Amino acid sequence: MEFSKKTLRTQREQRIRPVAICVCLDRGRILVAEYREKERLYYRPLGGTIEFGERGEQTIQREFREEIETGLKDVRFLGALENIYTHGKLRGHEIVLVYDGRLCDESLYEKNSLEGDELGQPFKAVWIQLKNIRATGHPVYPDGLLALLEKQTRSPAG
Repeated sequence: MEFSKKTLRTQREQRIRPVAICVCLDRGRILVAEYREKERLYYRPLGGTIEFGERGEQTIQREFREEIETGLKDVRFLGALENIYTHGKLRGHEIVLVYDGRLCDESLYEKNSLEGDELGQPFKAVWIQLKNIRATGHPVYPDGLLALLEKQTRSPAG
């Protein structure tokens, strides 16, 4: 069976991507990467694609070491989200494993922002207060994350 380049590209674009992120919940705030697309500001917790044979917790450990040069401790699974979105002209579909954990470098909790590096691209990570984030109008991705965190912080175990 022959496939055109367009068909192969479309098939690649339609793959579901497994992702793991960690929110590092601390005093009502979470650590997120700050992104700007044209004039729009948005946030997403640090993490990345789960590699084949890698567990979600291993993914966030690897990503935090690569991106902000620290490990995580006391990691716990919070839940899973399904994120279907459009970025530019491309559609995306992710299954996102959401974790919480403590940064091994405790001094990072005292900084307002951190400089990170993702595959040679610098980015800024910032602490945002959960109680204030909706009022800013800046989205936090993946969709459903804030509701999951609100549920966690209201539950006796969270």
